Amino acid sequence: MIHIENLSKNYKDLQAVDQISFDINKGEILGLLGPNGAGKTTTLRMLTCFLKPTSGSIRVKDLTIANDDLAIKKLMGYLPESAPLYKDMLVYDYLEYIANIRGVEPDARLTHIKELAQLCGLTNVMHKPIDELSKGYKQRVGLAHAMMNDPEILVLDEPTSGLDPNQIVEIREIIRKIGKEKTIILSTHILSEAEATCDRIVIINRGKIVADGSTESLKQADGQATVLKVTLEDADRGAAEDKLRAVEGVEAVHIAENVQGGLDVKLTCDAKKATRHKVYACIKGTDWVLSEFVLETQTLETIFRNLTQEK
Repeated sequence: MIHIENLSKNYKDLQAVDQISFDINKGEILGLLGPNGAGKTTTLRMLTCFLKPTSGSIRVKDLTIANDDLAIKKLMGYLPESAPLYKDMLVYDYLEYIANIRGVEPDARLTHIKELAQLCGLTNVMHKPIDELSKGYKQRVGLAHAMMNDPEILVLDEPTSGLDPNQIVEIREIIRKIGKEKTIILSTHILSEAEATCDRIVIINRGKIVADGSTESLKQADGQATVLKVTLEDADRGAAEDKLRAVEGVEAVHIAENVQGGLDVKLTCDAKKATRHKVYACIKGTDWVLSEFVLETQTLETIFRNLTQEK
């Protein structure tokens, strides 16, 4: 549905986005992750035709941002990080104002506003001034604003920024509900939210894409080390370290004594080799008691840090 190719954006000597390319499929919820200054917001602003790229192209269906920017904007709803709301207006009056601007037919306007209010959880605050609402409810008003023209594509820039945990869960549920019918692109700093909400994740760092895939595919990416956590009883520390370090595929061994007098062992292993079976066979050939043997899966946080931390 959306094809982005060799997209770049320069601000004088700063290259905010550096020749990124990826596709976004229809009906997908795509999360754009990255540290501050990585180029996420710049990418979204180019995608929504608020910024012109320095080079590269974006195609939405059969439209290009170079020739069809107004038509593309009509396909999209955009919620920036700080929702641009008229805070002295009542929620209903504001949404009616937006409906008028967006060309919603007068006969259908009331029904459409009611449907959006129900979808975004605004029914009980429709006659309150926006300025009196919590930040979570203000985000909901901004989301209803972005949805007013029934867009095929919804672009959300940090939709849960500054919200409390309960508000985050509520916004997440709304996004998942909307995602059943629309294509959604969202940026976020909250990794757990990306993991819970998105079908696919693109991680961007210093203007370049450093990872692209589902959470599970990123966790299982080739070249990443795996970690085995093993607890042993009746084992000599020195002997255990020597034996386990000698197993093919084991790259590092860290051993600590636990309060029960046993050994807690953490093994960093080559992900490309069947090291688990070899470690188990090594332990089985001894008189040690094996009380725990767990593969520690990578978290999205670990992957994010590995890909974006300063080298």
